[in-house]
Amino acid sequence: MSSNFVDYVKFHARSGKGGAGSVHLRREKHVPKGGPDGGDGGRGGHIILRGNAQLWTLLHLKYKKHVMAEDGEGGSGGMKTGSQGEDVVLEVPLGTIARNADTNKIVAEITEDTQEAVVLEGGRGGLGNTHFKSATNQTPRYAQPGEPNLEQWFVLELKVLADVGLIGFPNAGKSTLLSVISAAKPEIADYPFTTLTPNLGVVAYRDYKSFIMADIPGLIEGAAQGKGLGTRFLRHIERNSILLFLIPADAADIDQEYNTLLHELEAYNPEMLDKKRIMAISKTDLLDNELKEEMQQSIKTDIPFVFISSVAQQNLQQLKDLIWQTLHSL
Repeated sequence: MSSNFVDYVKFHARSGKGGAGSVHLRREKHVPKGGPDGGDGGRGGHIILRGNAQLWTLLHLKYKKHVMAEDGEGGSGGMKTGSQGEDVVLEVPLGTIARNADTNKIVAEITEDTQEAVVLEGGRGGLGNTHFKSATNQTPRYAQPGEPNLEQWFVLELKVLADVGLIGFPNAGKSTLLSVISAAKPEIADYPFTTLTPNLGVVAYRDYKSFIMADIPGLIEGAAQGKGLGTRFLRHIERNSILLFLIPADAADIDQEYNTLLHELEAYNPEMLDKKRIMAISKTDLLDNELKEEMQQSIKTDIPFVFISSVAQQNLQQLKDLIWQTLHSL
């Protein structure tokens, strides 16, 4: 699974040249001195990105290093326009951003199914000599050449689109929670960094409603500076509507752990703090009611939280209710 999740590709694109306009004079048996009738050149092919909701990764583009669209054909006599060069359409998952590799500037952002964005335009076809006829020049013997093609290196980045992003340190139980409340089957083991790629799960809610939850690989202190799996995964959190912090009940200090996670998000992108946040204290099947009560009093954070146990399946409906309410208060 992890090797198939590709969220970054770089490729070189070249659009098609525009076809040249035609220099042609009408010559027929009964029209020995006909006027100009050169047709226009065809447009060169565009390079286009198109959103496809069935795709979850950029794997299919990983080995496509060069993408070239077709050139437009030249015009011909009889006012015939040249054929348009065929466009190249690259299908990408929703949440894909295209950047100019030289300037790092975003040139397109695909967030909807079938949405299209032209990232490199084909050259326009040149005008045929028929366009240059005038009262003083009845038989122009020149036409426009087609516009040249464009070349550019692009970077495609995928930022996972999900309603809820699961945030927590490695081994906090994020994958276990996702596997229990959705049909997702992430790899689960008792060591840090089991999850090396974001996993998405559709969580069924009351009355046939649902929302999408993403298990983002575990953060560590310094992730914003690129430590551990670092910034590669922080970008997936940018697209989530709400953030669900998962902190195990056996953490040394729940408030401190939450603040550390928050600090990493802020260091990466301060706008992350504008998102709605909720918290789940996991692994609480080991606590008795008295301990839970004590813990509830000691937690100082001002965000809504709920005690859960993925293994014992405790309070999962309560967590879903909290997520649903938060999502619909946006």
